[in-house]
Amino acid sequence: MANQQPEFNIKKVLPIAIIFGALVFIIIFWSRMTVTIKGGYGGVLFQTFVGGIDTTNTYGEGFHFIAPWNDMIEYETRQQEVAENMDVLSSNGLSIKADISAWYEPEYAQLGLLHSRIGTDYVKRIVIPALRSSARSVIGRYTPEQIYSTKRDAIQDEIYTEARLILDNKYVSLNRILIRSIVLPETIKSAIEGKLKQEQESLEYEFKIQKAQKEAERQIIDAEGKAAANKILNASLTDKILQEKGISATIKLAESNNTKVVIIGNSSNGMPIILGDMK
Repeated sequence: MANQQPEFNIKKVLPIAIIFGALVFIIIFWSRMTVTIKGGYGGVLFQTFVGGIDTTNTYGEGFHFIAPWNDMIEYETRQQEVAENMDVLSSNGLSIKADISAWYEPEYAQLGLLHSRIGTDYVKRIVIPALRSSARSVIGRYTPEQIYSTKRDAIQDEIYTEARLILDNKYVSLNRILIRSIVLPETIKSAIEGKLKQEQESLEYEFKIQKAQKEAERQIIDAEGKAAANKILNASLTDKILQEKGISATIKLAESNNTKVVIIGNSSNGMPIILGDMK
């Protein structure tokens, strides 16, 4: 009897083939199917076949599964700093070097829109231009003297306000503006420092004058008070009062153990005459 070939059963082989194929697919595409978003970052999903960028969801830190044909773009969501050294003109046209920095962070819930409308290089596209434009606009309103001495805090606040207006609806939060340094031409700096020194000396001189005037006024008031007190006292010392005080003093002297001569006479004021110790 001839040997019969075993019958191929596709129903048994097909599930095994599917499982094997799925395992191969997972092994090959595992790195494309899993994403781990680092701490301090947020993710934006790009869906290749279903509408492109997901602008409604921001993917948080940790492990995520995605389709292998999609991409996850990460954005740092912590506060960051960008610094710019720039040459700006003061209100009178003098060139000033300014080192200014901005603290900023992307708006977490709007990362999808930020990626869709501006892109990953948003710092170069919008943050730095906003910082430069607002700094030039604000510093151009002040003189070198104001910039160097008295108006730095006001300038910081004004740059911050103008930069925020520029970045409004750009999906970036501006937290603070810092003027790290202002460098004036050496001749201008020396002139300003000399003027400030003279003003300080003038203020000190005026203070000394005011102090002397107040001391003179105090002495006048003190002298006037003493004169008024003496006037009141003199008015109250009548002859009767003087005689009474003289008699009282005479009695006390007479009772004293010290040797003295007391002559009670009829002088003009009735007061005793004390000749002192007779030793």
